[in-house]
Amino acid sequence: MKNKYIIISALILTGVFNQSCSDDFIDVAPTQQVSAEDLSLYNNNAGATSFVNSIYAKFLDWDMSTFSWIGVTSITSDDADKGSTPGDTGSDKDILDALTFTPSTPSFESLFSSNYQGINRCNQALKYLPQLDKADTNLKTRLAGEAKFLRAFMYFTLVRSFGGVPLVDHVPTSSDADVEMQLTRKSKEEIYAFIEKDLIEAAAALPDRTAYGGADIGRASKGAAHALLAKVYLYQKKYQLAIDQCNLVTGYSLTPNFIDIYKVSGENNAESIFEIQGSGIETGKGIQQYTQVQGARGTGGWGWGFNTPTQNLFDAYTAEGDTERRDATIIRRGMTLYDGRVVGSDADNEYYNYKAYSSSYTTQSSTDTNIRYLRYAEVLLIKAEALNELGQTSTAIPLLNQVRTRANIANTTATTQSTLRTAIWKERRLELAFEHDRWFDLVRTGQAQSALAANGKTFIVGKHEVFPLPQRFITEAKGRSAQNPGY
Repeated sequence: MKNKYIIISALILTGVFNQSCSDDFIDVAPTQQVSAEDLSLYNNNAGATSFVNSIYAKFLDWDMSTFSWIGVTSITSDDADKGSTPGDTGSDKDILDALTFTPSTPSFESLFSSNYQGINRCNQALKYLPQLDKADTNLKTRLAGEAKFLRAFMYFTLVRSFGGVPLVDHVPTSSDADVEMQLTRKSKEEIYAFIEKDLIEAAAALPDRTAYGGADIGRASKGAAHALLAKVYLYQKKYQLAIDQCNLVTGYSLTPNFIDIYKVSGENNAESIFEIQGSGIETGKGIQQYTQVQGARGTGGWGWGFNTPTQNLFDAYTAEGDTERRDATIIRRGMTLYDGRVVGSDADNEYYNYKAYSSSYTTQSSTDTNIRYLRYAEVLLIKAEALNELGQTSTAIPLLNQVRTRANIANTTATTQSTLRTAIWKERRLELAFEHDRWFDLVRTGQAQSALAANGKTFIVGKHEVFPLPQRFITEAKGRSAQNPGY
């Protein structure tokens, strides 16, 4: 008799079709598969939780959060250079740095397929959780909210990166309709509408972060859903809706000392709204090589030296008199770090990413570094930007100044809508450098061509606003989906 298994679908949009129906498969743990007949073993609170834990685990993967993601969000931008050594291309990081990428550039396939793998885990959790009738009803409601938040998070990554993409909203089978679903792009507007719906439903189902304790600290909360929805609305220029969501993000405050955010002691602190959890204590529980890839390279170094801060970024901090955030964001040759480590004066690169640094697990592939994705400082800046765009400039200024005061720099001198707009965009760069937003900020605000030209890069208007869809997907789609213009 043929056994059926519960694990992730092999059809991840860029691969060949699985031999069996993909709805026979689901993840319950990062590396575990269970026969369908044994699903009853998961019909309890721990089993229900394990379905959603597998989604969080996806964010620890190399393809999801490390080399490709760093490349497409930072190395492409004016905040970072490829780094490393001239002879080490990092597979395609030199191409990303030069903005000469194509549909065959490997990082885009990793970005695309890893997020759909995560989305598939979300869909599977949402399918199977209602079947676990011996698990606590309130717990299942919360877990479904987490799955919807994480699914929205991944679709937000995809729509910002590629524009319209396939909308896979349930576990696919091998039916013709589901094949069409997986290989046919929806419009950008349809994807955003789906993201909004998921986040509204997630916010209704999730608790405040104070409800989480112990091993649950860091799980998606009501505040995270509202904050991400505010950001989603900002990207669509739905400014009043963004403000409304910002107003629902309560119970958070700015960390007094900026650098403390990025220490282990600052993880999940009062400013943290959502971050990916990396643990160096348990093997395999850290974000795979996130620290190692970006660590100082050369004599006395501890890493590969990729994603190095640009001189342009260093100078932007200095010009603003912003030494506190500069020295918490950029490691320099010869610098003494917060834990007493001295960076060699002969390191291969002049600058490195301080926000990726791990003090205790510097050379290990899995470290205790978390990726900070949503912070209260960004909520203040989202609200300030939205208010200013609606002509409420005087109300927006104090929000911007809260962020500047924490950085120990003077209040903004901007007084008009135009000058405040520029000031807020600049503040986002200095506050959020290396937190995987800079490229998308440049594109959404129309600054990309001029900002990248100032860093020696050529941004082609009408092309580079989105990345190319992976060639393997276009080939697999067989005419159902068209490539982005210019590629």
